[in-house]
Amino acid sequence: MKNIKFLVVLVACVLFHSCEDYLDKAPDNQMTELDVFTRYDKVDGMITDLYDKVKNSSKPLIYFNHFGTASITDEGSASNHEQSIPHQFHTGNWGPDRMPANSDARQYWDKLYENVRIANLILDGIAQYNTPDNPRDGREGDIQKRIGEAHFIKAYLYYILIRQYGEVPYVDHIVKPQDDMKFEKESVHTIVEKICAEADVAYGMVPDFHSTEFGRVDKGACLGLKAMARWLAATPMWNGGTLPNDTRVHKEEYSYSAARWTDAKEAAKAVMDFKRNDGSLRYKLYAPAAYGENDFTDVNGDDAAASQVHRRLWDMLLRMDAYKEEWIWFSTNDKDIGGWGGDRVPPSMGGHARERPVQEQVDEYEIIIDGYGYPIYSNKAKEINPLTGSPYYDDGNPYVNRDPRFYRDIVYHGATFSGKVINTFDGQDVVGADYQSSSSHTGYYLRKYFKEGWTKNSAGYSLHGPAHFRLPTIIYIYAEAVNNTDGPSQAIVDLLNEVRARSFMAPIPPAAASDKALLNDYIQRERRVELFFENDRVWRCRLYLEPDDTNEKAKDAKYGAFDHSSDTYIANGGQLPYPKTQHRVHGMKPVRDDNGKIEIGADKYRMERFEVEDRVFESPKHYLFPIMNSELKQTPGLVQNPGW
Repeated sequence: MKNIKFLVVLVACVLFHSCEDYLDKAPDNQMTELDVFTRYDKVDGMITDLYDKVKNSSKPLIYFNHFGTASITDEGSASNHEQSIPHQFHTGNWGPDRMPANSDARQYWDKLYENVRIANLILDGIAQYNTPDNPRDGREGDIQKRIGEAHFIKAYLYYILIRQYGEVPYVDHIVKPQDDMKFEKESVHTIVEKICAEADVAYGMVPDFHSTEFGRVDKGACLGLKAMARWLAATPMWNGGTLPNDTRVHKEEYSYSAARWTDAKEAAKAVMDFKRNDGSLRYKLYAPAAYGENDFTDVNGDDAAASQVHRRLWDMLLRMDAYKEEWIWFSTNDKDIGGWGGDRVPPSMGGHARERPVQEQVDEYEIIIDGYGYPIYSNKAKEINPLTGSPYYDDGNPYVNRDPRFYRDIVYHGATFSGKVINTFDGQDVVGADYQSSSSHTGYYLRKYFKEGWTKNSAGYSLHGPAHFRLPTIIYIYAEAVNNTDGPSQAIVDLLNEVRARSFMAPIPPAAASDKALLNDYIQRERRVELFFENDRVWRCRLYLEPDDTNEKAKDAKYGAFDHSSDTYIANGGQLPYPKTQHRVHGMKPVRDDNGKIEIGADKYRMERFEVEDRVFESPKHYLFPIMNSELKQTPGLVQNPGW
């Protein structure tokens, strides 16, 4: 008789939560493989628990338990609460002996492989013992769905692993203590093929859509995972890019191949074209006609239009019908917004602003000129507006005529938020001296994911997500892949404009339809704006090797020549956007000025840029997470990641 204790640590918890009545009859360490894998309810409970483990491996909103990944990128900055996890990354206080995390970090190497082991254990046990189907009437075929889910989850775990660590060993069997531990890294492209193969197996076993078990793996999720993996394989880090002192094991396989962009294009198109059994498109952009361009949120009885936030933009983040229309793979109940929200609202609302948007992100929201959207740093934005005699974009009055998503995502000086006007010049919400203060040290507060009118200590509400990937993510992959393989086109511009239009954003200028570089700029800026604070930027900037980009490094060198002064840099011809080298972030602070165009009460203000903090980003080591030294000692065949 094979006692497994369910490898006691790994699975006893599963059995306890899903089968308490059975455990009343037998202790964990007396249960056998036969007891478990010959009963559908036991296996079903194991897979349900595995969903939860995977959810805790990649929570978009609170990736580092208390903080999202935005605060270790040029999207945001964080306070020093809760172990100051983001600041460990900023200062370089992390490495193969220590990773910034809480005591039960699920997002790193050991826990990810622990979950891979559980998935392998489940698949092996079902095959060996021929686990029976669900005995409930009308539930025939459930065991095949569960098998498909296990294949998908295993593939998704490997996607997370290569996204963070790059080359890793691919383990597709149960590892026993007596086994040879000489595992070796495989090429990222080899692993991507295996991820896609697992996703194909899952696709053949799961339904096209879950109407009663929404959130479980369906065929669309399988296609979405393949698109994400193909995109990762096509990005510069694994497709033509080079690292300084490159020690990647399979670096000879990473020379450029246009075929990888073709694969990404086809995988993304498969998601966009996927239909349910009834012939309808599985995914579509959430844009109900019920909420038009003049429908704004209710701000506690005040003038609704003062919030500048369209009702549809809020509903995209909060309504289940929005999730069902465009979310492809996600985790439900990611966070109860009561506690999380209270930690992010301005001090005047009782919060401590633990995560704060930075100027680098704010600068990416376009300004609307003559019916089209332009970057604030474009030549068009610098032209003189004949109606005002001033440039279309005024850095002293920067918050007018911007992309509507800006007003949903960012709280700024002069914004109306939950019934009050925010003043960052004085009072409780004043721009803080540094990241230790409760008020924002960037001049901004986070607004995305808040329910308009909600205040701290009022009833909380659960937030499902953000999604791990949703339809706009796939649209951006497809648009970029087409631009790289077939060149720019009006069709791609129209597709991007659909995403913008549902947020009431002006279209892309026609010139982009025939200019590859210009269209790529719009694609990347769209991605950054639409997916702000959704655990995307942290990977994108690394996969594209932005900190080592020649143009970005040149801008960074020019910036450094002016003593890290943002105002001096701009005044001396420094270019916006700021260098994307991850070396520093900026903010905006108000200055009283009788000629200022921002009015709060009887006072007038203009805005002024300033540097918030310097950060450490060392190439090549900070592109990938390190493998723990303890793991390297136990696994002689492993090679440490570059730079570590």
